[in-house]
Amino acid sequence: MTTTTEFNYTEAQITAWLRGLLTIAWADGDFDDDEKKLFVELTTEVFASSEDPFSLEQITPEELASGLGKDKETGENFLRTAVMMAVADGFYSPPEKEVIESFCNALGLEIEALKSLETTLEDPNDCQKQEMQTSPAGSPLAPPQDHKNALTPVKDWLDGMDVKDPKIARFICKMIPSQCPFERDITLFGKKLVHIPAMCKINPLYEQLVGLRFRSLSFLADECKEDVSKYI
Repeated sequence: MTTTTEFNYTEAQITAWLRGLLTIAWADGDFDDDEKKLFVELTTEVFASSEDPFSLEQITPEELASGLGKDKETGENFLRTAVMMAVADGFYSPPEKEVIESFCNALGLEIEALKSLETTLEDPNDCQKQEMQTSPAGSPLAPPQDHKNALTPVKDWLDGMDVKDPKIARFICKMIPSQCPFERDITLFGKKLVHIPAMCKINPLYEQLVGLRFRSLSFLADECKEDVSKYI
């Protein structure tokens, strides 16, 4: 039976990691107060970083590569969490793609699986407009394309992440919800303005994110002997 070996990233690596995720969060220009609050929580609680979260700045690809170091596995695991943050809302935008590609180049990594994500490139504003359009029966229009099979490579790549650092495991458990959020309608004066589908419906990588969360919980409970009840 193979066991997972625990190790810890250095403070410099964690700071670079955080700044990289912050850069992804800001890539599409939509970084609201709730996201800022979550980022502060991740910085202070999950990573136990000595950095003031409000002092962290976006990072250049060169700075990221220098901060993370030359270990390819570390770089690839950072990219997995970067993709996870980019697609958490079910959308993969052109600005996010551009930033992630620049990080790949700086880290000297060519992730073939990421090319499959390009089939899902969306403008969230366009998607929201589409959600507001309904068929004569009153139900949302179906997406114009089924990306399920096209995303197999990136699904396999995300499934290949081996969680070995407790800080990264805690980050994953905080970022990914414990259950699929309920779908809901946004109404005003009794009139439906927009239908918001459940996360598992809009995010084609939801099963991979849930699987990654489960592996992180198992690592914290079995290897680190931590109480994971607060994440459940």
